[in-house]
Amino acid sequence: MSTRRYTIEDFDFALPAELIAQFPAAERAGSRLLVPAADGMRDLAFRDLPQLLSPGDLLVVNQTRVVKARLFGTKDTGGKVELLIERVLEPRLALAHIRASHAPRPGARIHLAGGAVAEVVEKRDALTLLRLAGTASVFDLMEAHGALPLPPYIAHPATADDEARYQTVYASTPGAVAAPTAGLHFDAALFAALAERGIARAALTLHVGAGTFQPVRVTDIAAHVMHSEWYEIPEATAAAIEATRAAGGRIVAVGTTTLRALEAAAARAGPGELVARGADETRIFITPGFTFRVVDRLITNFHLPKSTLMMLVSAFAGHDLIRSAYAHAVRARYRFFSYGDAMLLARA
Repeated sequence: MSTRRYTIEDFDFALPAELIAQFPAAERAGSRLLVPAADGMRDLAFRDLPQLLSPGDLLVVNQTRVVKARLFGTKDTGGKVELLIERVLEPRLALAHIRASHAPRPGARIHLAGGAVAEVVEKRDALTLLRLAGTASVFDLMEAHGALPLPPYIAHPATADDEARYQTVYASTPGAVAAPTAGLHFDAALFAALAERGIARAALTLHVGAGTFQPVRVTDIAAHVMHSEWYEIPEATAAAIEATRAAGGRIVAVGTTTLRALEAAAARAGPGELVARGADETRIFITPGFTFRVVDRLITNFHLPKSTLMMLVSAFAGHDLIRSAYAHAVRARYRFFSYGDAMLLARA
């Protein structure tokens, strides 16, 4: 276990702005894939993935679906308001981020499209609890009048193409405000090639929150408090993970959100379990020195400097290796962030 005390500067790197991908690759599996190792860097294509895994390995994916969580409205005073729905609690009750010149107080009303009205109930830390009227449900309102919440580093408004491509092909459970982007590289042909090689697939759900883009504002990373996210591990997925491990196969997490759900579930596993079944909330904060219990390999995109996800991949693959990999990716002109290229990491 690492005894080094890390600061936020240990996870910084220089990134030319032109390497931030603004649009997806022409084909999902056409992205590049970096495979870093202590003896060198391998520059491959994402469609090479089946040959990098072994028969008996298990891919675990996050099947969350991104919702059209950005809504626009006005206060009774006429002031403009932008809402980002973070979590739907009940059909007409939701937690949201609010952007306005003056934050509306409890009791204030926000008038939305389609005649819907959101009443401010209370503040809950950085979020605001809203109760909606004039709509069947929050999900109905978002589907009819919401906009896809692209990440802040993507400069263009969401288009119909984004609505298709900023979503995994297996997304099925609505609730995320950001895509689990490592999964964006998979298509039907790639899954068929993986299955032919004897690599199985299982799914879980973790609804990615807007907190994934929040910067770390403390120098000593141990003082950072993670945002909370909801996840669920189905019985079938937990059983597949345990059977794979018992047979000597490797658990391959598709994305950091999948890894966070699995390692959070491992921390609360009962006797005879590798991961706990069912739903829970997690604030798991993975930094160098963390002991991984489940995930053997990780497929992940390139992450923001000084972010909690940079800390996670550094914990998983080793801080020095990640620094070398990112330096190589910049030199080799890889595409970064949500619409960018990917890495395949082995657990250090």
